[in-house]
Amino acid sequence: QVQLVESGGGLVQAGGSLRLSCAASGRTFSGYAMGWFRQAPGKEREFVGAITWSYGSTIYTDSVKGRFTISTDKAKNTVYLQMNSLKPEDTAVYYCAATRTVSPLRSSSTYDYWGQGTQVTVAS
Repeated sequence: QVQLVESGGGLVQAGGSLRLSCAASGRTFSGYAMGWFRQAPGKEREFVGAITWSYGSTIYTDSVKGRFTISTDKAKNTVYLQMNSLKPEDTAVYYCAATRTVSPLRSSSTYDYWGQGTQVTVAS
């Protein structure tokens, strides 16, 4: 049973930083890609970025490039989303997801497993 558990969300002032974690369990994730998505109230779920577990290749949506960084700790089976220079428009519930299919990573329908989400609120 694959399980993804996010943590690290909270309230932060604009310009601040947060690091989200996604602890993955239930199988080995070699060959998988791990994605981060977010959903703000009244909006559709939005792709944030993704990383391939084996090679560490990353992609990001344009609005977070240069501010957000995705990384993995294979020993801990954990994926991180480091978020810097946060803006009020980054406020959302953030979800991590896993997929065996590495394309298209920007589409939520590609992903097989999802975490429960963690709230990030950026105050102006």
